[in-house]
Amino acid sequence: MNDKQKKPQKLKARLPRGFVDRSANDIRAVNEMTAKIREVYEHYGFDPVETPLFEYTDALGKFLPDADRPNEGVFSLQDDDEQWMSLRYDLTAPLARHVAENFNEIQLPYRTYRAGYVFRNEKPGPGRFRQFMQFDADSVGAPGVQADAEMCMMMADTLEALGIKRGDYVIRVNNRKVLDGVLEAIGLGGDDKAGQRLNVLRAIDKLDKFGPEGVRLLLGPGRKDDSGDFTKGVGLDTANIEFVMSVVEKQPYVAVGNRSAEQVTKLNELTERSASAKEGFSELDMIHGLVTAAGYQSDRIKIDPSVVRGLEYYTGPVYEAELLFDVTNEKGEKVVFGSVGGGGRYDGLVSRFMGQPVPATGFSIGVSRLMTALKNLGKLGQADVIEPVLVTVMDGDVDSMGRYQRMTQELRKAGIRAEMYQGNWKKFGNQLKYADRRGCPVAIIQGGDERAEGVVQIKDLIEGKRLSGEIEDNASWREARVAQETVAESDLVAKVKEILAAQAEDRKRAG
Repeated sequence: MNDKQKKPQKLKARLPRGFVDRSANDIRAVNEMTAKIREVYEHYGFDPVETPLFEYTDALGKFLPDADRPNEGVFSLQDDDEQWMSLRYDLTAPLARHVAENFNEIQLPYRTYRAGYVFRNEKPGPGRFRQFMQFDADSVGAPGVQADAEMCMMMADTLEALGIKRGDYVIRVNNRKVLDGVLEAIGLGGDDKAGQRLNVLRAIDKLDKFGPEGVRLLLGPGRKDDSGDFTKGVGLDTANIEFVMSVVEKQPYVAVGNRSAEQVTKLNELTERSASAKEGFSELDMIHGLVTAAGYQSDRIKIDPSVVRGLEYYTGPVYEAELLFDVTNEKGEKVVFGSVGGGGRYDGLVSRFMGQPVPATGFSIGVSRLMTALKNLGKLGQADVIEPVLVTVMDGDVDSMGRYQRMTQELRKAGIRAEMYQGNWKKFGNQLKYADRRGCPVAIIQGGDERAEGVVQIKDLIEGKRLSGEIEDNASWREARVAQETVAESDLVAKVKEILAAQAEDRKRAG
């Protein structure tokens, strides 16, 4: 018998599927972007609020506990009192719970924004993650469509604040009452037809991807793609398919008063068959009038009856922010970037907790997706992040260490990013290698001789690197900016500022 103990297995470092680690550059890019978004929201009079990552599962609305574990779409666990909790799926359902729970203390209309991670228990894939960030804004207790119009204007202003110019984006607006009215008019009203209604909406949502004829096939017998895969259709007859397409097929919106007799007749045909559609079109006309009066023309905010928002809790106007410029995908193909956010009216979500009507509207920006778009435009991550000035360590006694630390703190108090070397200080060459790999702009050096004289050596690492590659003779050296200087300790901060300013000017000239 072998009594030898088995070696413990080394733990394998592995990232869970569907999750990503974020680099310093990505974190700074997100911070830069969200700061600009936050500034627009604040100017509109919205205030921040924060809700926790976990909610009781039944509060999420769409995902309710099953007999064993509520795992359809959400990550869940059971509390010590046997109640199911889930990581939030979006930021809207938690807001609805927050409003209902604090209803007597909240001033309505409640105008709020929040940013945070949401989690989807779904199969991950390319560009599809289980954790991602959203940035939401909502007005709760605002019953009129003027609140929806304002949301659309705020979305447009947000995109422009991020550097996306007019012509490169559009806010597309529809109304779920119109879509519900269309479905009602073709006999798909009622709870027993919920599945068919959802399939019709999914087919309409493919209009951009497959075009009108592709959607007609999805509404009818079905569609076979280029690979031969067949998608079963909804099974509508030709008359109902054409009725649906007459409403949703992309065509320019015509304002009240400018519609032709044919357009009025077509609109009347629909609204006579559905009171819901009539109300929906009336609300769209009002939104168009409000945004136009505020100076937002159709190149920025556009009424588009083909817009379908996926979540089931939308009850009125829905809107989507779409980017119109091309990007190159991973296959090297040019594709239109598409949607980076959207939202709509959800008058029933807070009411689930209250037993009384509580109107609400809001939208959500997909932070990661929008960040990718801004990087493609060169609108993000362009600001210089200056690496820290490195205070090197020559001696390890307490007095010397105290001096190095004091120098570091003096630089920081002057607003200069700085760090004192914390590795093995006995190998000085390693400190300069560290500074080089880190990209430090300046190194501060003080050994025993310098300390006795009350001076420090300041090494311009950026200029030193350039000089080492360019200088060929003594004349060139004399004409160049000096890469290392000795100054009094009292002049340390001023000299470092001077060097950093010269480096910034060099970067500016280099473009």
